[in-house]
Amino acid sequence: MIEIKNLNFSYSNEKLYNNLNFRILNNEHVVLVGPNGTGKSTLLKLIAKELIPDSGSVIYEKELKVGYLDQYMKIDNKMLVKTYLYDVYEKLFDQENLMNKMYHDISNPNISENEMERLLNIASNIQEQLIESNFYQIKSEISNIIHGFGLSMDVLEQEIKTLSSGMKSKIILAKLLLEENDLILLDEPTNFLDISHVIFLSKFLNNYEKAFIVVSHNVEFVREIANVIISIEGKTAERYKGNYDFYLVEKEVRANLLDKKYEAQQKLIKTTKDFIDKNITRASTTKRAQSRRKMLNKIERIEKRIIDRTYNFSFPIKLQTGKDVLKVVDLEIGYNNNSLLEPLNLIIRNKDKVVITGKNGIGKSTLIKTIIESIPKISGDFYWDKNVKINYLGQDEFYLVNDTPFNYVSNYYESFTNKEIYALLARYGITFEMANRPINTLSGGEQMKIKLALMKDNYGNVLILDEPTNHLDINAKDALKEALNNYEGTLILVSHEASFYEEICDYEISLS
Repeated sequence: MIEIKNLNFSYSNEKLYNNLNFRILNNEHVVLVGPNGTGKSTLLKLIAKELIPDSGSVIYEKELKVGYLDQYMKIDNKMLVKTYLYDVYEKLFDQENLMNKMYHDISNPNISENEMERLLNIASNIQEQLIESNFYQIKSEISNIIHGFGLSMDVLEQEIKTLSSGMKSKIILAKLLLEENDLILLDEPTNFLDISHVIFLSKFLNNYEKAFIVVSHNVEFVREIANVIISIEGKTAERYKGNYDFYLVEKEVRANLLDKKYEAQQKLIKTTKDFIDKNITRASTTKRAQSRRKMLNKIERIEKRIIDRTYNFSFPIKLQTGKDVLKVVDLEIGYNNNSLLEPLNLIIRNKDKVVITGKNGIGKSTLIKTIIESIPKISGDFYWDKNVKINYLGQDEFYLVNDTPFNYVSNYYESFTNKEIYALLARYGITFEMANRPINTLSGGEQMKIKLALMKDNYGNVLILDEPTNHLDINAKDALKEALNNYEGTLILVSHEASFYEEICDYEISLS
């Protein structure tokens, strides 16, 4: 279906790939894996032809129809959900409207027999075309996907701008699944999905009769859906024809072989260079040295294998709060005086670590935004301890920032020296090259690490994190989990990832 030939792409003269070559075959269920920053999302953009490679090519099979879900896809917020979804079948709905108009005109008592017969023939033909196109199953199909993602049919009448981040992601994903694509490209599709909805998506993709390429750091999801793994590491693409568990075993075998090849090549390079240095100026041996130099220049260098990155996250505090950190009394939350929930009453105490859970759109992020006074309450009240200092990570559109991480941190922490800024970013997995690239060119995982780095020296004694694991690779999640377990203040966490929060939090506040 698709052939990648000698593909190269760079950001700020930093090469992401070194002549990538692989194929995607019909009906293959492919998952791209690899640490944050190796270029998985960029590769999807190149395959979707939203980016142009520096060299090499992405070759499509003739008339291939490709659907693409970006991590940050933008849609018209003023559009109704049903308008957005039904657009997939716009021509069929137009045909249905025309047919209904003709049946209406036929009911006119003043219509002639000839005109009635003409309209009946046209309407009948349209209805046959609609039946052949499975038009009458469309609403049922839409209903199945809407309910599969935990939404009600009422959402069809909502404007997209009223949806939460999670609900919006589900609507975009639903439209993509409704389209008849030969290949779908999904970048982190499980972000914001609850476990039951991840299961629904897994089943849908397993039954998908055509091909897909997915980028995901959700190991259980990858285990369920993949029959081909393509690992992006060390600027190369390694293809594994098998499931995720096969990939883990085979990866170790190939890694050991690569290490041996790399070491052998390095010895050859060193020996050859030593020979050249000793013999290039000698008249009797200069031709041999020149020949060795030509040979050395032609060697295709093996990239040293990148060992999995380690991270060092922390959130130090300077001042403890009193016993009752937050008291919520009959608090109503929502928008435009429309309550999302029954009035809330709760107390969070010093050093509590609490997770807020609930289905998408129930009001988790709205509650957080209300208690940090980012949006107004409807009624009731809440009280923070007088010594509270909040350190907050939200679901903002950080990806739109055109500045570099270095400049962004420099403006945020004005007293930091250049060395301190680079050291802070490095601890959070942001290399020198990444630190000097526009933020909007970085992957979701890299951007999340920058946001976490910005929080380190805020010394907040209340840490509020809204879906912090979205986009993070496995090692980064483990490092964040360790940092939160070691955190000495009060933690309020919004998360849909039970495997992450269950080892951190003391108790759960479930919104319903």
